[in-house]
Amino acid sequence: MYQNDAEMLFPTRVIPLLGNLRGQEWQQLVEYVSRQAPGSVEEQAFALMMIRLDGCLTCHADSYRAVRGCTLCARQAIARFKGSDDELLALYEKAKSDVLRWHLTGEVPLSERLPPEAQATAAD
Repeated sequence: MYQNDAEMLFPTRVIPLLGNLRGQEWQQLVEYVSRQAPGSVEEQAFALMMIRLDGCLTCHADSYRAVRGCTLCARQAIARFKGSDDELLALYEKAKSDVLRWHLTGEVPLSERLPPEAQATAAD
């Protein structure tokens, strides 16, 4: 079955739909990022944070997450996040730092690199 809300990675169109799920600091972050230009570092950082939280890299067309769609998956990930809003904001800042480093140097953060055995396969 085709789900028209499922994409390969977290879709930034979902960002404004996440604001009412946490406290005021979270709402302010969502509103701030939603006001930024498409493709901005802030939008990219938010997307990277959500990709990490949602597990987008392990999602596939047949998975339960994909069948439900990206919007529900993202809303559930934020609503069920066990940490505080401050911890969520720290995850955003870390993602923003990683995005800026990648823009400046092309360096991919260690946590995002493929393991050595996968790198050999990807190079083939």
